[in-house]
Amino acid sequence: MMSMSKQKGKTLSSRREFLKNSTAAVIGGTVASQLGFAPAVHGAGSDLIRVGLIGCGGRGTGAADDVVNAAPNVKLVAMGDAFKDKLEASRNTLKQEIGDKMDVPDERCFVGFDAYEKVLASGVDYVILATPPGFRPQHLKAAVAAGKHVFAEKPVAVDAPGVRACLEVYEQAKAKGIGIASGTMYRHSTGHQETLKRLHDGAIGQIVSARAYFNTGSLWFHPREAGWTDMEWQMRNWYYFTWLCGDHIVEQHVHNLDVVNWALGAHPVRAVGVGGRQVRTDPVFGHIYDHFVIDFEYENGCHLMSMCRQMPECENNVSEAFAGTKGFCQIVPYKKFAITGQRPWSFDRPDNKPYVQEHTDLIESIRAGKPINELKNIAESTLTAIMGRAAAYTGQAITWEQMLNSQENLMPAKLDWDAPLAVPPVGMPGQTKFV
Repeated sequence: MMSMSKQKGKTLSSRREFLKNSTAAVIGGTVASQLGFAPAVHGAGSDLIRVGLIGCGGRGTGAADDVVNAAPNVKLVAMGDAFKDKLEASRNTLKQEIGDKMDVPDERCFVGFDAYEKVLASGVDYVILATPPGFRPQHLKAAVAAGKHVFAEKPVAVDAPGVRACLEVYEQAKAKGIGIASGTMYRHSTGHQETLKRLHDGAIGQIVSARAYFNTGSLWFHPREAGWTDMEWQMRNWYYFTWLCGDHIVEQHVHNLDVVNWALGAHPVRAVGVGGRQVRTDPVFGHIYDHFVIDFEYENGCHLMSMCRQMPECENNVSEAFAGTKGFCQIVPYKKFAITGQRPWSFDRPDNKPYVQEHTDLIESIRAGKPINELKNIAESTLTAIMGRAAAYTGQAITWEQMLNSQENLMPAKLDWDAPLAVPPVGMPGQTKFV
């Protein structure tokens, strides 16, 4: 999903028995027995974490590689995707990458819109949700209802109804003791953690302004092939349709927006902005924008200048910066973490492997009987990005309360491979209405 290279690592950690108090130790036991697994009675000494992958694209494949290298005694046992060719390509790659850390026979490979239900019923303890983000709220709800611990790729929704659903799932997971980690890997980066700790301790005083960038080049697309229906064409080019991706401010720039929300301990209350479709104008790129610039305002008066762009042959920049009353902080992920001013500091060692660490942290929390739940944070950061998109599409100032209560539901009324599925018009400021 991200254009940044996947970080790999072999971080291993040894902890106590899996799921001392988890509901997953009971749910799915019968199905697990039918599949040839022992029921998940971890108090009796079984330590194996059985992982199911839902969404077998590049990010899902990478996450499956990461999770089995994040902690001992973790195995990939089931896979599901809308497309058989995507699943098979991922399975073949993973066979080479992780070898005996996977056991995914044909009978635990599932294809179609309902593949997620079959993975959840296949005896897994832990699921990776890596489908296009439009499906994330539905899949999160089903996974928590089934008692599964979840790693959910970011973002977790593409519209306000999806965010509201995630906030409900957050409460349900908390009540059931179910762990949820999200793909906002910067929260698991040692460099970010050390830097943010100092910001929260007042190293630059009160933060009065911030900047966040995700300016990068163009991404992939797949030319439409003969025989592809509207649904198949859009699903295979999911990045270019808001019902699937949310636009790149939501799918990609959410990383930087999450860091700013984390630093400020809050979400913005208002957004105004501009954006457009200047270079990526061909209909093969659906209807999303190729650039956004948003001014986010926080309750304490701090303003965030947010910029994201996907255009080739341009100056690239992925970073965050904070100006305070006593200093300045600059973050360039994996490269630079520095504070100047009254309390200068810099991170003087290589960063960790956050793509692996996010799984390590979730697994260790589960095994310790204190599962982490990151869903509220990422839901709020997702809504931050959606608010920025709405401000640019409409040309209006959008408040947090307006956005949270928006009734715009981007998901098609019916998921049908053969039904016509029109491409929405490109958002036009001053004409597109906020719903």
